[in-house]
Parts: sequence; structure tokens; C-alpha cells
Amino acid sequence: MNSTGYFTHRTCLKHEMGAGHPECPERLGAIEDRLLITGLIDALDRRDASPVSMSDLELAHDRMYIASIRGLTSELREEVLAGGPSRAQLDPDTSINVHSWEAALLSAGAAIDATDAVLAGEMENAFCAVRPPGHHACRDKAMGFCLFNNVALAAKYALERHGLQRVAIIDFDVHHGNGTEDIVAGDDRILMCSFYQHPYYPEWPHADAPNLVNLPVPAYTRGMDIRELIETAWLPRLDAHRPEMIFISAGFDAHREDDMAQMGLVEQDYTWITRQLKQVAQRHAQGRIVSILEGGYNLSALARSVEAHIRVLADV
Repeated sequence: MNSTGYFTHRTCLKHEMGAGHPECPERLGAIEDRLLITGLIDALDRRDASPVSMSDLELAHDRMYIASIRGLTSELREEVLAGGPSRAQLDPDTSINVHSWEAALLSAGAAIDATDAVLAGEMENAFCAVRPPGHHACRDKAMGFCLFNNVALAAKYALERHGLQRVAIIDFDVHHGNGTEDIVAGDDRILMCSFYQHPYYPEWPHADAPNLVNLPVPAYTRGMDIRELIETAWLPRLDAHRPEMIFISAGFDAHREDDMAQMGLVEQDYTWITRQLKQVAQRHAQGRIVSILEGGYNLSALARSVEAHIRVLADV
């Protein structure tokens, strides 16, 4: 049995937001190519995601919001058939095409499927190579390239459907996971630890809740500084919380080659961070981790960083 799952779906490549948009289908292609070239794909239990159910999606999102995205997709489909525009804009950065609804259901479904498989003991941990990403999606609002909040949903699902008592969400994307915070702030079953460049997108009031460990850092922060913050701020809180499962918002746009932001991490930093999280999971959670792709827009840096992350998860 391969101890690390790899959940994805080809339909995630069909969601696209226009020429030149950084959150593009090529991101998944770059990851896949890297895993094939290095042979790492052979060490993974590869599975196609299934779409999330509406009842599960409502664990994280407002019913009317879900219905609005579905309805907008139906309208768009009719407009496209009539020769109209191929995309509908949700916010200045985020749009959908006729495939986006299905891709978003599969992205969320991958997180659910991975959670089920890890909790069933079919694999120790899993990585979800999916898009659209999720951590900016609020309970009732799409933003920042995100439609549904995959990581918040998976955490809520583990608690509500599997009966876990305590879980943790780790967000190492360069952007503040405001949507995740919107959904989980104040839920003391969920400890959310994050670092992010600040001030930067999104301009969002930071929730002040005891279950949040926010580490805003200035532009040009390097990996050694992040490691020190993790050792002093994250790890003691994680050990005190004793999560029964860890969920990761795995954004790789804090890499120094990624011009989406201005931080200075490299692959070795993602290796180190993943190793720390894996040790926490082994101490408290029987090794159970589900990691879900968020940002990362320099294709080469993204692919190399995901490889580094998965190598630690898979112990290869």
C-alpha cells in the first residue's frame, strides 16, 4: 500500500479564467509533469476525485450562495450556446466558465475523498492536486480565484461526519486565508495556524479568535525567519491542541521565484515545514494529514515545491 494518496481530476483543467490569468490549468500540468519526470508519481496512490454532495458542501457554505453559483453557471451555459460571452465575472480577480461549477465540486470532493480514505486507514496522508483553490472563499462569497473553501470544508466534514473532536488547519500560502478564517473562527475544535505577507491581498479585517494563530510577516521575509516563527508560535499551540487530523492549505506562492508576492521561501523551507507538520501528526493524529493545493504561480517553482512537499508526506 502506498502511504500517500494523490487526488485529482481532469475536469479541474477545464476551469479557466482567461488568457494570462495566473490561476491557470497549466499549474496542474506542471505538477503532474514534475511528478512523472522524477518518478515520484509511482510512489503515490493516485485516485480520481468524486464531486462533493450538496449536503456536505453546506457544512462550510451558505445554501443560497451555493445556489447562486449553480444558477449563474446555468445562465452562462445558455449565453454561450447563444453566442454570448464565455465567462461570468464574480469579483475583479475571479470568473467562471461553463466548467467551473463541476471543477469546484470536484476540488471540494477531492478534499472529502482524501479525508475519507485517510480516516479509513487506506493511506496515511494525501495531497489534492486540484483547482480552483479555496482559502479565500468565504461562507457566502467567492473571491481571490476561489469558489468553495476546500480545506475548511474538509475540516468541518471530519468533525461532523466522522466524529473527530479536534483538528488543525495549517495555511502556508503567501496570502491570508481569510475565507477559511471566516468559516472556522470561534470554533474551538479547529486550530488554524497561518503565516502570510502583510500588508497584502486580501484587505480583510483579521479575526481575533482564540482558535487562530495568525503570523502576518513583511515582504521579503525569508525561510529561516519563518522557521523560527513556526517553532515558537505554531508548534506549541499544535501540541497543546492535540489535533486528531491535520489539514493543509498548501500554497507555494511564498517562493522567492513567485512574483505574485515578495517573500523568500525555497523548496528546502517547504520540506522543513512539512516535516514539522508530519511530526505533529505522528505525535497526535496517527500521521493523518490531508494537504490541498492553493496558490503558486511560477510554474517551475510550484512544481519543485510540490515535489518537495510530497516527498516528505510519502517518505521518499
